[in-house]
Amino acid sequence: MADPQEVLSRRVQSALGAAFGADYAETDPVIRPSQFADYQANAALALAKRLGRKPRDVAADIVAHLDVDDVCREVEISGPGFVNLTLREEWIADRAQEVLADPRVGVPRQDRQNIPIDYSAPNVAKEMHVGHLRTTVVGDALARTLEFLGHNVIRQNHIGDWGTPFGMLIEHLLDTGEHSAEAELVKSDPNAFYQAAKAKFDESEEFAARARARVVALQSGDPETLRLWRELVDLSKVYFNRIYAKLDVTLTDHDLAGESIYNDMLAPVCDELERKGIAELSDGALCVFLDGFTGREGKPVPLIVRKSDGGYGYGTTDLATVKYRVEQLKADRILYVIGAPQALHLQMVWGAARAAGWLPDDVTPFHVQIGNVLGSDGKILRTRSGEPIRLMSLLDEAVERAAKVVAETRPDLDEESRTAIAREVGIGAVKYADLSVSHDTEYTFDFDRMLALNGNTGPYLQYAAARIRSIFRKGELSPEEATGPITLTEPAERELALALLGFGSTVHLVGDSLEPHRLCGYLFDLAQTFTAFYEKCPVLKAGDGATRASRLALTAATLRTLVQGLELLGVHAPERM
Repeated sequence: MADPQEVLSRRVQSALGAAFGADYAETDPVIRPSQFADYQANAALALAKRLGRKPRDVAADIVAHLDVDDVCREVEISGPGFVNLTLREEWIADRAQEVLADPRVGVPRQDRQNIPIDYSAPNVAKEMHVGHLRTTVVGDALARTLEFLGHNVIRQNHIGDWGTPFGMLIEHLLDTGEHSAEAELVKSDPNAFYQAAKAKFDESEEFAARARARVVALQSGDPETLRLWRELVDLSKVYFNRIYAKLDVTLTDHDLAGESIYNDMLAPVCDELERKGIAELSDGALCVFLDGFTGREGKPVPLIVRKSDGGYGYGTTDLATVKYRVEQLKADRILYVIGAPQALHLQMVWGAARAAGWLPDDVTPFHVQIGNVLGSDGKILRTRSGEPIRLMSLLDEAVERAAKVVAETRPDLDEESRTAIAREVGIGAVKYADLSVSHDTEYTFDFDRMLALNGNTGPYLQYAAARIRSIFRKGELSPEEATGPITLTEPAERELALALLGFGSTVHLVGDSLEPHRLCGYLFDLAQTFTAFYEKCPVLKAGDGATRASRLALTAATLRTLVQGLELLGVHAPERM
Protein backbone atom coordinates (compact mmCIF):
# COMPACT_ATOMS: atom_id res chain seq x y z
CA MET A 1 0.00 0.00 0.00
CA ALA A 2 1.45 3.36 -1.08
CA ASP A 3 1.93 5.72 1.84
CA PRO A 4 2.43 9.30 0.58
CA GLN A 5 5.33 10.05 2.90
CA GLU A 6 7.15 6.84 1.95
CA VAL A 7 6.56 7.41 -1.78
CA LEU A 8 7.78 11.01 -1.62
CA SER A 9 10.74 10.05 0.55
CA ARG A 10 11.91 7.49 -2.00
CA ARG A 11 11.47 9.94 -4.88
CA VAL A 12 13.40 12.71 -3.08
CA GLN A 13 16.19 10.28 -2.15
CA SER A 14 16.47 9.31 -5.81
CA ALA A 15 16.69 12.99 -6.76
CA LEU A 16 19.43 13.52 -4.17
CA GLY A 17 21.46 10.71 -5.70
CA ALA A 18 20.93 12.03 -9.23
CA ALA A 19 21.78 15.61 -8.28
CA PHE A 20 24.72 15.11 -5.93
CA GLY A 21 25.99 11.56 -6.40
CA ALA A 22 25.52 8.15 -4.81
CA ASP A 23 26.93 9.30 -1.45
CA TYR A 24 23.87 11.51 -0.98
CA ALA A 25 21.22 9.01 -2.09
CA GLU A 26 20.85 7.63 1.44
CA THR A 27 20.27 11.05 3.03
CA ASP A 28 17.02 11.19 4.99
CA PRO A 29 15.00 13.92 3.25
CA VAL A 30 12.59 14.34 6.22
CA ILE A 31 9.15 14.45 4.61
CA ARG A 32 6.55 16.08 6.86
CA PRO A 33 2.92 17.19 6.47
CA SER A 34 2.84 20.91 5.82
CA GLN A 35 0.41 23.78 6.27
CA PHE A 36 1.53 25.20 2.92
CA ALA A 37 1.14 22.03 0.86
CA ASP A 38 0.36 18.38 1.51
CA TYR A 39 3.98 17.62 2.40
CA GLN A 40 7.25 19.42 2.76
CA ALA A 41 10.74 18.01 2.10
CA ASN A 42 13.48 19.34 4.35
CA ALA A 43 16.70 18.15 2.74
CA ALA A 44 18.28 21.26 1.29
CA LEU A 45 18.97 22.95 4.61
CA ALA A 46 20.84 19.95 5.97
CA LEU A 47 22.83 19.43 2.77
CA ALA A 48 23.72 23.08 2.15
CA LYS A 49 26.46 23.14 4.80
CA ARG A 50 27.97 19.87 3.55
CA LEU A 51 27.96 21.18 -0.03
CA GLY A 52 29.03 24.73 0.83
CA ARG A 53 26.09 26.17 -1.11
CA LYS A 54 22.96 28.24 -0.49
CA PRO A 55 19.98 26.14 0.65
CA ARG A 56 17.62 27.48 -2.05
CA ASP A 57 20.17 26.59 -4.76
CA VAL A 58 20.42 23.06 -3.33
CA ALA A 59 16.60 22.86 -3.27
CA ALA A 60 16.50 23.96 -6.92
CA ASP A 61 18.86 21.11 -7.87
CA ILE A 62 16.67 18.64 -5.98
CA VAL A 63 13.55 19.85 -7.79
CA ALA A 64 15.31 19.72 -11.16
CA HIS A 65 16.01 16.00 -10.66
CA LEU A 66 12.72 15.18 -8.91
CA ASP A 67 10.47 12.78 -10.82
CA VAL A 68 7.04 13.15 -9.21
CA ASP A 69 4.77 14.22 -12.07
CA ASP A 70 2.62 11.11 -11.63
CA VAL A 71 2.22 11.81 -7.90
CA CYS A 72 2.29 15.61 -7.50
CA ARG A 73 0.44 18.36 -9.33
CA GLU A 74 2.63 21.08 -7.84
CA VAL A 75 6.19 21.35 -6.57
CA GLU A 76 7.61 24.63 -5.33
CA ILE A 77 10.50 25.97 -3.28
CA SER A 78 9.56 28.07 -0.27
CA GLY A 79 11.27 29.88 2.58
CA PRO A 80 14.98 29.24 3.08
CA GLY A 81 14.93 26.05 0.98
CA PHE A 82 11.91 23.88 1.70
CA VAL A 83 10.40 21.84 -1.13
CA ASN A 84 6.59 21.92 -0.95
CA LEU A 85 4.79 18.98 -2.55
CA THR A 86 1.08 18.97 -3.42
CA LEU A 87 -0.36 15.59 -4.42
CA ARG A 88 -2.56 14.98 -7.46
CA GLU A 89 -6.23 14.36 -6.67
CA GLU A 90 -6.27 11.31 -8.97
CA TRP A 91 -3.30 9.77 -7.16
CA ILE A 92 -4.91 10.32 -3.75
CA ALA A 93 -8.20 8.86 -5.01
CA ASP A 94 -6.48 5.76 -6.39
CA ARG A 95 -4.67 5.17 -3.10
CA ALA A 96 -7.90 5.66 -1.12
CA GLN A 97 -9.56 3.11 -3.40
CA GLU A 98 -6.77 0.67 -2.53
CA VAL A 99 -7.35 1.28 1.19
CA LEU A 100 -11.06 0.57 0.75
CA ALA A 101 -10.35 -2.74 -1.04
CA ASP A 102 -7.59 -3.83 1.34
CA PRO A 103 -8.67 -6.18 4.20
CA ARG A 104 -5.87 -4.60 6.27
CA VAL A 105 -7.06 -1.03 5.56
CA GLY A 106 -3.71 0.02 4.15
CA VAL A 107 -1.45 -1.38 6.91
CA PRO A 108 1.45 -3.47 5.52
CA ARG A 109 2.92 -6.21 7.69
CA GLN A 110 6.34 -5.70 9.23
CA ASP A 111 9.18 -8.20 9.25
CA ARG A 112 8.14 -10.80 11.83
CA GLN A 113 9.77 -10.69 15.27
CA ASN A 114 9.33 -12.70 18.46
CA ILE A 115 8.20 -10.16 21.07
CA PRO A 116 7.54 -11.20 24.67
CA ILE A 117 5.53 -8.45 26.35
CA ASP A 118 5.35 -8.27 30.13
CA TYR A 119 2.20 -6.52 31.34
CA SER A 120 -0.62 -6.45 33.92
CA ALA A 121 1.22 -8.50 36.64
CA PRO A 122 -1.23 -8.61 39.56
CA ASN A 123 -0.50 -10.50 42.79
CA VAL A 124 -2.14 -13.77 43.78
CA ALA A 125 -4.70 -13.37 46.58
CA LYS A 126 -4.61 -9.57 46.32
CA GLU A 127 -7.04 -7.14 44.74
CA MET A 128 -6.16 -5.47 41.46
CA HIS A 129 -6.30 -1.71 41.98
CA VAL A 130 -6.26 1.33 39.72
CA GLY A 131 -2.47 1.12 39.55
CA HIS A 132 -2.85 -2.05 37.47
CA LEU A 133 -5.15 -0.31 34.99
CA ARG A 134 -2.55 1.40 32.84
CA THR A 135 -0.09 -1.47 32.52
CA THR A 136 -2.97 -3.79 31.56
CA VAL A 137 -4.60 -1.43 29.06
CA VAL A 138 -1.41 -0.09 27.46
CA GLY A 139 0.17 -3.54 27.31
CA ASP A 140 -2.90 -5.05 25.67
CA ALA A 141 -3.11 -2.29 23.05
CA LEU A 142 0.54 -2.84 22.16
CA ALA A 143 0.04 -6.61 22.00
CA ARG A 144 -2.95 -6.19 19.65
CA THR A 145 -1.09 -3.69 17.45
CA LEU A 146 2.11 -5.72 17.19
CA GLU A 147 0.14 -8.85 16.32
CA PHE A 148 -1.74 -6.95 13.62
CA LEU A 149 1.61 -5.85 12.20
CA GLY A 150 2.57 -9.51 11.84
CA HIS A 151 4.75 -10.13 14.89
CA ASN A 152 4.68 -13.19 17.12
CA VAL A 153 3.59 -11.60 20.38
CA ILE A 154 4.13 -13.71 23.52
CA ARG A 155 2.07 -12.31 26.37
CA GLN A 156 3.83 -12.66 29.73
CA ASN A 157 1.59 -11.94 32.71
CA HIS A 158 4.31 -11.86 35.38
CA ILE A 159 2.02 -12.40 38.37
CA GLY A 160 3.29 -12.32 41.94
CA ASP A 161 2.72 -15.96 42.87
CA TRP A 162 5.76 -16.80 45.00
CA GLY A 163 7.58 -15.64 48.10
CA THR A 164 7.17 -15.14 51.83
CA PRO A 165 3.50 -13.93 51.88
CA PHE A 166 2.38 -17.37 50.79
CA GLY A 167 3.35 -18.85 54.13
CA MET A 168 0.67 -16.84 55.92
CA LEU A 169 -1.83 -17.20 53.04
CA ILE A 170 -1.56 -20.99 53.02
CA GLU A 171 -1.85 -21.22 56.80
CA HIS A 172 -4.90 -18.94 56.74
CA LEU A 173 -6.42 -21.14 54.02
CA LEU A 174 -5.94 -24.18 56.26
CA ASP A 175 -7.45 -22.38 59.25
CA THR A 176 -10.56 -21.26 57.36
CA GLY A 177 -10.97 -24.43 55.29
CA GLU A 178 -10.17 -24.87 51.62
CA HIS A 179 -13.82 -24.78 50.59
CA SER A 180 -15.06 -22.23 53.09
CA ALA A 181 -16.78 -18.94 52.35
CA GLU A 182 -13.58 -17.18 53.43
CA ALA A 183 -11.56 -19.11 50.84
CA GLU A 184 -14.10 -18.19 48.16
CA LEU A 185 -13.32 -14.52 48.88
CA VAL A 186 -10.11 -14.93 46.87
CA LYS A 187 -12.35 -15.09 43.78
CA SER A 188 -14.27 -11.91 44.53
CA ASP A 189 -12.65 -9.87 47.32
CA PRO A 190 -9.04 -11.05 47.62
CA ASN A 191 -8.04 -8.12 49.82
CA ALA A 192 -10.35 -9.34 52.59
CA PHE A 193 -8.64 -12.75 52.60
CA TYR A 194 -5.14 -11.24 52.44
CA GLN A 195 -5.80 -8.68 55.17
CA ALA A 196 -7.25 -11.36 57.48
CA ALA A 197 -4.11 -13.45 57.00
CA LYS A 198 -1.86 -10.45 57.59
CA ALA A 199 -3.72 -9.49 60.77
CA LYS A 200 -3.25 -12.98 62.18
CA PHE A 201 0.44 -12.91 61.21
CA ASP A 202 0.93 -9.60 63.05
CA GLU A 203 -1.09 -10.54 66.14
CA SER A 204 -0.27 -14.21 66.72
CA GLU A 205 3.30 -15.39 67.19
CA GLU A 206 2.07 -19.00 66.95
CA PHE A 207 0.50 -18.27 63.53
CA ALA A 208 3.58 -16.32 62.41
CA ALA A 209 5.82 -19.27 63.32
CA ARG A 210 3.61 -21.62 61.31
CA ALA A 211 3.66 -19.20 58.37
CA ARG A 212 7.46 -18.98 58.37
CA ALA A 213 7.74 -22.75 58.51
CA ARG A 214 5.28 -23.01 55.62
CA VAL A 215 7.48 -20.73 53.49
CA VAL A 216 10.39 -23.11 54.03
CA ALA A 217 8.18 -26.05 53.04
CA LEU A 218 7.00 -24.21 49.93
CA GLN A 219 10.50 -23.31 48.80
CA SER A 220 11.73 -26.86 49.42
CA GLY A 221 8.97 -28.30 47.23
CA ASP A 222 6.83 -30.05 49.84
CA PRO A 223 4.01 -31.70 47.80
CA GLU A 224 1.14 -30.83 50.17
CA THR A 225 2.27 -27.22 50.47
CA LEU A 226 2.57 -26.96 46.70
CA ARG A 227 -0.97 -28.34 46.36
CA LEU A 228 -2.31 -25.68 48.72
CA TRP A 229 -0.30 -23.00 46.90
CA ARG A 230 -1.82 -24.12 43.58
CA GLU A 231 -5.26 -23.88 45.18
CA LEU A 232 -4.65 -20.22 46.00
CA VAL A 233 -3.37 -19.55 42.47
CA ASP A 234 -6.43 -21.24 40.93
CA LEU A 235 -8.79 -19.21 43.11
CA SER A 236 -6.99 -16.02 42.02
CA LYS A 237 -7.27 -16.96 38.36
CA VAL A 238 -11.05 -16.74 38.67
CA TYR A 239 -10.70 -13.18 39.98
CA PHE A 240 -8.12 -12.16 37.36
CA ASN A 241 -10.32 -13.45 34.56
CA ARG A 242 -13.33 -11.50 35.85
CA ILE A 243 -11.27 -8.31 35.61
CA TYR A 244 -9.87 -9.18 32.18
CA ALA A 245 -13.31 -10.06 30.84
CA LYS A 246 -14.71 -6.77 32.16
CA LEU A 247 -11.83 -4.82 30.61
CA ASP A 248 -12.00 -6.90 27.40
CA VAL A 249 -8.27 -7.55 27.30
CA THR A 250 -6.70 -10.52 25.57
CA LEU A 251 -4.86 -12.07 28.53
CA THR A 252 -5.75 -15.69 29.36
CA ASP A 253 -4.53 -18.37 31.76
CA HIS A 254 -2.17 -19.50 28.99
CA ASP A 255 -0.33 -16.17 29.35
CA LEU A 256 0.39 -16.52 33.07
CA ALA A 257 4.15 -16.49 33.61
CA GLY A 258 4.49 -15.84 37.31
CA GLU A 259 7.56 -15.53 39.49
CA SER A 260 7.24 -19.20 40.47
CA ILE A 261 8.23 -20.56 37.04
CA TYR A 262 11.72 -19.11 37.49
CA ASN A 263 12.29 -20.58 40.95
CA ASP A 264 14.58 -23.39 39.77
CA MET A 265 16.69 -20.91 37.78
CA LEU A 266 17.58 -18.59 40.66
CA ALA A 267 20.45 -20.54 42.25
CA PRO A 268 22.08 -21.33 38.87
CA VAL A 269 21.76 -17.66 37.86
CA CYS A 270 23.64 -16.60 41.00
CA ASP A 271 26.24 -19.35 40.56
CA GLU A 272 26.95 -18.33 36.97
CA LEU A 273 27.24 -14.64 37.83
CA GLU A 274 29.68 -15.46 40.59
CA ARG A 275 31.67 -17.89 38.46
CA LYS A 276 32.04 -15.29 35.69
CA GLY A 277 33.23 -12.68 38.17
CA ILE A 278 30.20 -10.46 37.54
CA ALA A 279 28.78 -10.82 41.06
CA GLU A 280 30.68 -10.50 44.34
CA LEU A 281 29.95 -10.78 48.04
CA SER A 282 29.29 -7.53 49.88
CA ASP A 283 28.24 -7.55 53.54
CA GLY A 284 27.16 -11.16 53.10
CA ALA A 285 24.96 -10.49 50.05
CA LEU A 286 25.82 -11.45 46.48
CA CYS A 287 25.78 -8.26 44.41
CA VAL A 288 26.47 -7.02 40.91
CA PHE A 289 28.18 -3.62 40.69
CA LEU A 290 27.91 -2.01 37.25
CA ASP A 291 29.83 0.97 35.93
CA GLY A 292 27.74 4.12 35.78
CA PHE A 293 25.31 3.23 38.57
CA THR A 294 26.21 5.29 41.60
CA GLY A 295 24.27 6.80 44.46
CA ARG A 296 25.04 9.48 47.00
CA GLU A 297 28.66 10.53 47.33
CA GLY A 298 29.47 8.51 44.23
CA LYS A 299 29.08 5.16 45.96
CA PRO A 300 28.22 2.27 43.63
CA VAL A 301 24.61 1.04 43.73
CA PRO A 302 24.38 -2.76 43.96
CA LEU A 303 21.97 -5.07 42.19
CA ILE A 304 21.41 -7.65 44.94
CA VAL A 305 20.98 -11.11 43.46
CA ARG A 306 21.16 -13.12 46.68
CA LYS A 307 20.41 -11.65 50.10
CA SER A 308 22.66 -12.13 53.11
CA ASP A 309 20.14 -14.66 54.50
CA GLY A 310 20.38 -16.72 51.29
CA GLY A 311 17.02 -15.56 49.89
CA TYR A 312 16.41 -14.17 46.43
CA GLY A 313 14.79 -10.88 45.43
CA TYR A 314 13.25 -9.22 42.39
CA GLY A 315 16.66 -8.69 40.82
CA THR A 316 17.34 -12.42 40.70
CA THR A 317 13.93 -13.25 39.27
CA ASP A 318 14.18 -10.47 36.68
CA LEU A 319 17.58 -11.73 35.53
CA ALA A 320 16.08 -15.21 35.17
CA THR A 321 13.21 -13.80 33.08
CA VAL A 322 15.66 -12.14 30.68
CA LYS A 323 17.60 -15.37 30.30
CA TYR A 324 14.39 -17.37 29.77
CA ARG A 325 12.89 -14.95 27.26
CA VAL A 326 16.04 -14.86 25.17
CA GLU A 327 16.95 -18.55 25.33
CA GLN A 328 13.53 -20.21 25.44
CA LEU A 329 11.21 -17.68 23.79
CA LYS A 330 13.82 -16.61 21.20
CA ALA A 331 13.03 -12.94 21.74
CA ASP A 332 14.00 -10.24 19.26
CA ARG A 333 12.46 -7.48 21.39
CA ILE A 334 11.35 -7.72 25.03
CA LEU A 335 8.78 -5.20 26.25
CA TYR A 336 8.25 -4.39 29.93
CA VAL A 337 5.04 -2.43 30.46
CA ILE A 338 5.61 -1.46 34.09
CA GLY A 339 5.81 1.64 36.27
CA ALA A 340 8.21 4.45 35.45
CA PRO A 341 9.93 4.21 38.90
CA GLN A 342 11.32 0.81 37.86
CA ALA A 343 13.54 2.38 35.16
CA LEU A 344 16.80 2.26 37.15
CA HIS A 345 16.15 -1.31 38.31
CA LEU A 346 15.51 -2.50 34.74
CA GLN A 347 18.63 -0.77 33.42
CA MET A 348 20.72 -2.55 36.04
CA VAL A 349 19.10 -5.92 35.31
CA TRP A 350 19.71 -5.49 31.58
CA GLY A 351 23.28 -4.36 32.19
CA ALA A 352 23.99 -7.44 34.32
CA ALA A 353 22.31 -9.71 31.77
CA ARG A 354 24.45 -8.25 28.96
CA ALA A 355 27.60 -8.69 31.03
CA ALA A 356 26.67 -12.33 31.60
CA GLY A 357 26.00 -12.89 27.89
CA TRP A 358 22.31 -13.62 28.45
CA LEU A 359 21.14 -10.52 26.59
CA PRO A 360 22.94 -10.35 23.22
CA ASP A 361 23.30 -7.10 21.28
CA ASP A 362 20.71 -8.14 18.70
CA VAL A 363 17.96 -8.43 21.34
CA THR A 364 16.44 -5.12 22.43
CA PRO A 365 14.71 -4.73 25.80
CA PHE A 366 12.36 -1.77 26.10
CA HIS A 367 10.74 -0.23 29.16
CA VAL A 368 7.27 1.09 28.29
CA GLN A 369 7.17 3.40 31.28
CA ILE A 370 3.78 3.79 32.93
CA GLY A 371 2.90 7.02 34.73
CA ASN A 372 0.50 7.40 37.64
CA VAL A 373 -3.26 7.88 37.57
CA LEU A 374 -4.13 10.97 39.61
CA GLY A 375 -7.24 12.17 41.41
CA SER A 376 -8.68 15.67 41.17
CA ASP A 377 -6.36 16.71 44.02
CA GLY A 378 -3.31 16.00 41.86
CA LYS A 379 -2.25 13.03 43.99
CA ILE A 380 -2.25 9.32 43.17
CA LEU A 381 -5.88 8.23 42.85
CA ARG A 382 -7.07 6.64 46.12
CA THR A 383 -10.20 6.21 48.20
CA ARG A 384 -11.08 8.77 50.88
CA SER A 385 -9.52 6.45 53.46
CA GLY A 386 -6.25 6.52 51.54
CA GLU A 387 -6.49 3.00 50.13
CA PRO A 388 -5.85 2.25 46.43
CA ILE A 389 -9.12 2.20 44.48
CA ARG A 390 -10.28 -1.30 43.57
CA LEU A 391 -10.16 -1.73 39.82
CA MET A 392 -13.44 -3.67 39.66
CA SER A 393 -15.25 -0.90 41.56
CA LEU A 394 -13.88 1.72 39.20
CA LEU A 395 -14.99 -0.26 36.11
CA ASP A 396 -18.44 -0.90 37.57
CA GLU A 397 -18.87 2.81 38.21
CA ALA A 398 -17.82 3.63 34.64
CA VAL A 399 -20.51 1.32 33.26
CA GLU A 400 -23.14 2.68 35.68
CA ARG A 401 -22.39 6.26 34.65
CA ALA A 402 -22.49 5.32 30.97
CA ALA A 403 -25.85 3.57 31.52
CA LYS A 404 -27.36 6.83 32.82
CA VAL A 405 -26.12 8.69 29.74
CA VAL A 406 -27.46 6.03 27.36
CA ALA A 407 -30.83 5.95 29.16
CA GLU A 408 -31.16 9.71 28.64
CA THR A 409 -29.98 9.81 25.03
CA ARG A 410 -31.57 6.57 23.75
CA PRO A 411 -34.88 5.94 25.55
CA ASP A 412 -36.14 4.36 22.31
CA LEU A 413 -33.88 1.32 22.74
CA ASP A 414 -34.80 -1.76 24.77
CA GLU A 415 -33.11 -2.42 28.10
CA GLU A 416 -30.86 -5.18 26.77
CA SER A 417 -29.52 -2.93 23.98
CA ARG A 418 -28.93 -0.03 26.37
CA THR A 419 -27.07 -2.32 28.79
CA ALA A 420 -24.78 -3.61 26.04
CA ILE A 421 -24.05 -0.09 24.78
CA ALA A 422 -23.37 1.16 28.32
CA ARG A 423 -20.81 -1.54 28.91
CA GLU A 424 -18.98 -0.82 25.65
CA VAL A 425 -19.09 2.95 26.19
CA GLY A 426 -18.14 2.87 29.87
CA ILE A 427 -15.21 0.47 29.51
CA GLY A 428 -14.15 2.07 26.22
CA ALA A 429 -14.13 5.50 27.86
CA VAL A 430 -11.81 4.37 30.66
CA LYS A 431 -9.45 2.56 28.32
CA TYR A 432 -9.31 5.33 25.73
CA ALA A 433 -8.71 8.03 28.36
CA ASP A 434 -5.69 6.05 29.50
CA LEU A 435 -4.39 5.37 25.99
CA SER A 436 -4.90 8.87 24.60
CA VAL A 437 -2.13 10.35 26.76
CA SER A 438 1.53 9.42 26.54
CA HIS A 439 2.01 6.29 28.66
CA ASP A 440 4.94 7.75 30.62
CA THR A 441 3.00 10.80 31.82
CA GLU A 442 0.52 11.19 34.65
CA TYR A 443 -3.13 11.94 33.93
CA THR A 444 -6.11 12.98 36.03
CA PHE A 445 -8.96 10.49 36.24
CA ASP A 446 -12.21 12.35 35.45
CA PHE A 447 -15.38 10.40 34.61
CA ASP A 448 -17.19 13.46 33.22
CA ARG A 449 -14.41 14.17 30.72
CA MET A 450 -13.94 10.48 29.82
CA LEU A 451 -17.63 9.98 29.02
CA ALA A 452 -18.07 13.22 27.06
CA LEU A 453 -19.36 12.92 23.50
CA ASN A 454 -17.05 15.70 22.35
CA GLY A 455 -13.30 16.13 22.44
CA ASN A 456 -10.66 13.44 22.17
CA THR A 457 -12.61 10.73 24.04
CA GLY A 458 -13.59 7.14 23.46
CA PRO A 459 -17.34 7.92 23.30
CA TYR A 460 -16.71 10.62 20.67
CA LEU A 461 -14.99 8.11 18.39
CA GLN A 462 -17.55 5.40 19.15
CA TYR A 463 -20.31 7.87 18.29
CA ALA A 464 -18.53 8.82 15.05
CA ALA A 465 -18.51 5.16 13.97
CA ALA A 466 -22.14 4.66 15.03
CA ARG A 467 -23.21 7.76 13.10
CA ILE A 468 -21.51 6.47 9.96
CA ARG A 469 -23.33 3.14 10.35
CA SER A 470 -26.61 5.06 10.58
CA ILE A 471 -25.86 6.66 7.20
CA PHE A 472 -25.73 3.24 5.60
CA ARG A 473 -28.90 2.10 7.39
CA LYS A 474 -30.68 5.19 6.14
CA GLY A 475 -29.35 4.55 2.64
CA GLU A 476 -30.51 0.91 2.86
CA LEU A 477 -27.14 -0.57 1.95
CA SER A 478 -24.22 -2.11 3.79
CA PRO A 479 -20.76 -0.51 3.99
CA GLU A 480 -19.40 -3.48 2.00
CA GLU A 481 -21.62 -2.47 -0.93
CA ALA A 482 -19.99 0.98 -1.13
CA THR A 483 -17.18 0.31 -3.60
CA GLY A 484 -16.92 3.61 -5.45
CA PRO A 485 -15.10 4.45 -7.63
CA ILE A 486 -13.64 7.27 -5.55
CA THR A 487 -13.25 10.64 -7.25
CA LEU A 488 -12.21 13.87 -5.55
CA THR A 489 -13.71 17.16 -6.65
CA GLU A 490 -14.32 19.01 -3.37
CA PRO A 491 -11.59 20.09 -0.90
CA ALA A 492 -13.33 18.24 1.97
CA GLU A 493 -13.33 15.02 -0.05
CA ARG A 494 -9.64 15.45 -0.74
CA GLU A 495 -8.85 16.09 2.93
CA LEU A 496 -10.73 12.98 4.04
CA ALA A 497 -9.08 10.74 1.44
CA LEU A 498 -5.66 12.10 2.36
CA ALA A 499 -6.37 11.47 6.06
CA LEU A 500 -7.27 7.84 5.29
CA LEU A 501 -3.85 7.31 3.71
CA GLY A 502 -2.15 8.07 7.01
CA PHE A 503 -3.52 5.05 8.89
CA GLY A 504 -0.84 2.59 7.76
CA SER A 505 2.09 4.80 8.70
CA THR A 506 0.46 5.64 12.04
CA VAL A 507 0.04 1.97 13.00
CA HIS A 508 3.65 1.32 11.95
CA LEU A 509 4.74 4.25 14.12
CA VAL A 510 2.93 2.78 17.12
CA GLY A 511 4.60 -0.57 16.50
CA ASP A 512 8.03 1.06 16.40
CA SER A 513 7.67 3.74 19.06
CA LEU A 514 5.33 1.73 21.34
CA GLU A 515 3.15 4.81 21.87
CA PRO A 516 -0.59 4.05 21.51
CA HIS A 517 -1.53 7.69 22.06
CA ARG A 518 -0.33 8.40 18.52
CA LEU A 519 -3.05 6.13 17.15
CA CYS A 520 -5.61 7.86 19.37
CA GLY A 521 -4.55 11.22 17.99
CA TYR A 522 -4.82 9.96 14.41
CA LEU A 523 -8.32 8.51 14.95
CA PHE A 524 -9.53 11.73 16.59
CA ASP A 525 -8.22 13.79 13.67
CA LEU A 526 -9.83 11.37 11.19
CA ALA A 527 -13.19 11.61 12.95
CA GLN A 528 -13.01 15.41 12.89
CA THR A 529 -12.03 15.38 9.21
CA PHE A 530 -15.01 13.14 8.45
CA THR A 531 -17.35 15.50 10.33
CA ALA A 532 -16.13 18.42 8.18
CA PHE A 533 -16.58 16.30 5.05
CA TYR A 534 -20.11 15.25 6.04
CA GLU A 535 -21.14 18.85 6.76
CA LYS A 536 -19.86 20.13 3.40
CA CYS A 537 -20.49 17.16 1.10
CA PRO A 538 -23.96 15.55 1.07
CA VAL A 539 -23.59 11.79 0.86
CA LEU A 540 -27.02 10.18 0.38
CA LYS A 541 -28.36 13.34 -1.30
CA ALA A 542 -25.35 13.92 -3.56
CA GLY A 543 -26.10 15.63 -6.85
CA ASP A 544 -25.54 12.58 -9.06
CA GLY A 545 -25.02 8.84 -8.80
CA ALA A 546 -21.28 8.89 -9.37
CA THR A 547 -20.71 11.48 -6.64
CA ARG A 548 -22.99 9.55 -4.27
CA ALA A 549 -21.07 6.33 -4.94
CA SER A 550 -17.73 8.04 -4.39
CA ARG A 551 -18.80 9.68 -1.13
CA LEU A 552 -20.31 6.46 0.16
CA ALA A 553 -16.99 4.73 -0.60
CA LEU A 554 -15.09 7.39 1.36
CA THR A 555 -17.58 6.99 4.19
CA ALA A 556 -17.16 3.20 4.19
CA ALA A 557 -13.36 3.50 4.21
CA THR A 558 -13.58 5.89 7.15
CA LEU A 559 -15.80 3.46 9.08
CA ARG A 560 -13.44 0.54 8.47
CA THR A 561 -10.45 2.61 9.53
CA LEU A 562 -12.14 3.86 12.72
CA VAL A 563 -13.33 0.38 13.70
CA GLN A 564 -9.95 -1.23 12.98
CA GLY A 565 -8.09 1.51 14.84
CA LEU A 566 -10.35 1.23 17.89
CA GLU A 567 -9.96 -2.56 17.82
CA LEU A 568 -6.17 -2.18 17.99
CA LEU A 569 -6.71 -0.07 21.11
CA GLY A 570 -9.07 -2.68 22.56
CA VAL A 571 -12.14 -0.40 22.30
CA HIS A 572 -15.46 -1.63 20.84
CA ALA A 573 -17.37 0.42 18.27
CA PRO A 574 -21.11 -0.11 19.02
CA GLU A 575 -23.55 -0.44 16.13
CA ARG A 576 -25.77 2.23 17.70
CA MET A 577 -25.32 4.96 20.29
